[in-house]
Amino acid sequence: MNASVNPDMFYPGQDVVDQANVSEYEKMYQYSVENREEFWAEQADTLGWYKKWDSVLDESNAPFYKWFDGAEINIVHNAIDRHLENANRNKMAIIWEGENGQKRNFSYNGLNREVCQFANVLKSMGVEKGDIVTIYMPQIPELVFAMLACAKIGAVHSVVYGGFSTEALASRIDDAHSRVLITADGGWRRGKQIDLKSIANEAMQRSPSIEVCICVKNNELDVEMEPTRDFWLHDLKALPIAGSQCETEQTSSEDPLFILYTSGTTGTPKGMLHTHGGYAVYTSTTHRMAFDIKPQDRWWCAADPGWITGHSYIVYGPLINGATIMLYEGAPNYPYPNRWWQIIENYGINILYTSPTAIRGLMRFGERWPKKHDLSSLRLLGSVGEPINPEAWKWYHHVIGNDKCPIIDTWWQTETGGFMICPLPITPLKPGSATKPFFGNEMAIVDDDGNEVGTNEEGKLIVKNPWPGMARTVFKDDQRYADLYWSQDKDGKWIYLAGDSAKKDEDDYIWVIGRMDEVLKVSGYRLGTSEVESALVSHPMVTEAAAVGLPHELKGNAIHTYVILQAGMVGDKNLEQELKAHVGSEMGKIAMPERVEFVESLPKTRSGKIMRRVLKARALGQDEGDLSTLEE
Repeated sequence: MNASVNPDMFYPGQDVVDQANVSEYEKMYQYSVENREEFWAEQADTLGWYKKWDSVLDESNAPFYKWFDGAEINIVHNAIDRHLENANRNKMAIIWEGENGQKRNFSYNGLNREVCQFANVLKSMGVEKGDIVTIYMPQIPELVFAMLACAKIGAVHSVVYGGFSTEALASRIDDAHSRVLITADGGWRRGKQIDLKSIANEAMQRSPSIEVCICVKNNELDVEMEPTRDFWLHDLKALPIAGSQCETEQTSSEDPLFILYTSGTTGTPKGMLHTHGGYAVYTSTTHRMAFDIKPQDRWWCAADPGWITGHSYIVYGPLINGATIMLYEGAPNYPYPNRWWQIIENYGINILYTSPTAIRGLMRFGERWPKKHDLSSLRLLGSVGEPINPEAWKWYHHVIGNDKCPIIDTWWQTETGGFMICPLPITPLKPGSATKPFFGNEMAIVDDDGNEVGTNEEGKLIVKNPWPGMARTVFKDDQRYADLYWSQDKDGKWIYLAGDSAKKDEDDYIWVIGRMDEVLKVSGYRLGTSEVESALVSHPMVTEAAAVGLPHELKGNAIHTYVILQAGMVGDKNLEQELKAHVGSEMGKIAMPERVEFVESLPKTRSGKIMRRVLKARALGQDEGDLSTLEE
């Protein structure tokens, strides 16, 4: 196609179209929504199953759907075991580079050995099928080994992002009732060592359920080890218990694979529970089709395995598809702003999948840093985390992609497990739009009454059908899952409530605008307003607090907070800095407010609910809207 057809469109090159795994969208999409079960059965047939399913989709207890019910599978059988029987055995599975220059590589055979040893260590510590193991680690290969080792023996992993602080880790351990914690002595970030073990030690003091802590020696830090509880992984691997062979547990399709906590408006983190079968099918299919994965590709998802993006598109999806994965521990601009571009050149990366926040951060340093490097190995780019602004999209496309790499802009959530809206490499692109639904997904934009809105009108984004990668429930809280995410339309059909506002243009391209609830999205990470507010109120000088997200050039959103102090207390710059640091200590640095404003009162409804939209409108100088429910 010629770009002159529509000046707002960016069209893929003919070479991209000619080699694409999926050559046509509209007919295949129509088939996938009209024959949903047949379509997903066809995708499932690309995986290895110990026993086939009795039914593709069980809707008998909606919205608690079951996919491939009755089947026997293990995601590790597909991510590792079956690759050992073909040419992938000696193919590179993981290329890892540390910020300090360390390098380690693992073939699929080597990955299998590491995972088997780790699995045997876990079994020796009494970990059994169904047990929940909490993992709190930097972005090192052992984090991937730990996740896969849990899945291999049928245990459930709960990965907590290595940037979270004591309280966040402790609350997630408590909710999961984990008996085993896997951590490391430390990690690297911008040339500084992060003492993870000290944070873990404090969290374990608050969380009495932990009986065993397995620690990876990553930084040679002098850390406190409790003799009867804490064990170095390298010491355990040296023992006869850690054999290099371990049988993969046969799990049912609906057996839990992992819990991943995501923030909610109530301030209580939600443990989203995903299962082996449907998740394996969905992540591998979306990865293979949207990113056009070829056997020779070197794939780099520059997220952290501690978030859903890392679970789905660093670990499980790419390994199921037999890809070679790049893994990097460290900052994108350390020691210089060309670190990422150097990695792409050095390792011949073919696909880069990252966040708009990272793109905007690297844009600040101009074109000279990336142009210092040969980025010609890149054939596709990707975006994830929040809607990408057109300016960043165009810079990414022009400077990094040399005007030849399509940008796969993906919209999805922790709850969805994988891409819900995204282009294919053959799709004409509009900067800032995630384009159209992935196969099998029917999306709509509706008003408060559930009626579809008109072209270019903003409304609520919904999904009109179940899909295999969906979370099955909120851990230990089925009612919360049903209430938060599902509603019945006028015909009694269940629909998924995404919680985002969006609009659809005249070409049926979907433009996601942002969150409709009270979850802040900062640098691609979701943080509950109530969690930030609770952290502030835990300071002895604070009585009340409110948090809102305001647009930020680099982060997408930045946290602005409003604080009421104890009677007689006066706020100043020193106290503002102290409160920022306090939130960082309680929740981690990503939650630190951009600004703390001291106020005498907060806008509330008569029932006492803080009207955050009013605070946001005031800060932006916008119309405050309907104030009829405002407290006198």
